[in-house]
Amino acid sequence: MTTLEVNATRLWSRLMAMAEIGATTNGGSNRPALSDLDVAGRDLFRTWCRGANLELRTDAIGNVFARRPGGDESLPPVLTGSHLDTQPTGGKFDGIYGVLAGLEVLDTLNDRRLATRHPIEVVVWTNEEGARFDAAMMGSAVWAGNLDLDATYRLADREGRSVAAELVRTGELGSIPASAFPVEAAFELHIEQGPILEDGELDIGIVTGVQHMSRHRLVIGGQEAHAGTTPMDRRRDPMRALAALLPKLYAMAAHSGPDARLTFGYVHAHPGSPNTVPGKLELTIDIRHPDAEQYAHMITEARSLSEEACAALHLPCTFNTFWEAPGVTFAPQCVAAVRQATEALGYRAQEMLSGAGHDACNVASVAPASMIFVPCKGGLSHNEAESITIEQAAKGANVLLHAILAVAR
Repeated sequence: MTTLEVNATRLWSRLMAMAEIGATTNGGSNRPALSDLDVAGRDLFRTWCRGANLELRTDAIGNVFARRPGGDESLPPVLTGSHLDTQPTGGKFDGIYGVLAGLEVLDTLNDRRLATRHPIEVVVWTNEEGARFDAAMMGSAVWAGNLDLDATYRLADREGRSVAAELVRTGELGSIPASAFPVEAAFELHIEQGPILEDGELDIGIVTGVQHMSRHRLVIGGQEAHAGTTPMDRRRDPMRALAALLPKLYAMAAHSGPDARLTFGYVHAHPGSPNTVPGKLELTIDIRHPDAEQYAHMITEARSLSEEACAALHLPCTFNTFWEAPGVTFAPQCVAAVRQATEALGYRAQEMLSGAGHDACNVASVAPASMIFVPCKGGLSHNEAESITIEQAAKGANVLLHAILAVAR
């Protein structure tokens, strides 16, 4: 077994310090993308980077890069990192762990005075969660050329504040282009966000790819009417269509096999008054599956079932896909570097697919990339109860350290 390890105490103390920014009453974190709290977290990260003598730069979509020079600056960097923004009731580790573990790797190399031929960069991607602006993995998608910059600037939150306006207001609009540069290899360390590793009493997930996923918006029209005076058979109520539709959609997911995923994360009735029949109903449908054929079938069925349920009640509807991330197979050489690091450290591991989308998906479209997972308690994520231990955090960071060194040297 190798003896080169990260400083677990320093990594953990930084995780806990970051968690204080936007801390929620139930022990989680709330740092919406490009909010003042998100910027405060970024500023704390920058402070630690300056202490490590890293070169900082920010691009035109707000992605932050911190660079440790290599022995040959003409070589492309090895890239690592994740994101610092959170869900409204998110945890302390989703994304944050990958950023701060990347920083810990560079601090460990500095402590040991270990040089690398390739530069190494830690990145903070903008708006990975997609909770505030309707474009998950936004910063990495723009950087990789998978999302148009000008269209992204026009995206607005539910209060009407645009990405462009918030980048300017917060000072996060960088001066360098938001476009991919040559990368030797990229590694993203993350909590699993599921129960497989914990159930198997495993230390590390060697991630070989990510399943197909997309988000769809269903809008059902109706007619506003008084709740007390309008007979049930005279109403044009979009809730009736939804009531008929939901069991059919859940049955469709069940028929698509145990790997299918279907989520209704946002449902809103307009005008939202308790004594008014809604005039419009809006909901989002998140669809995921690792098999391309089953995934495509689920989308087709969801659209067809939605239209049928509304047509049966003579209600208008629209079904639009507003975000999609195709499945990804990670680079064999990067997966091998993670596997070899895990074996050298003597950790118990398993190869696996990710059920969640990550910035590594976009990076993988322009550079060799892979991911590393560590278990999280109960498989919980996007939840204030999200939890890992200091030992789990250290093991994942150790694998990241050795995978990066294998390439950067």
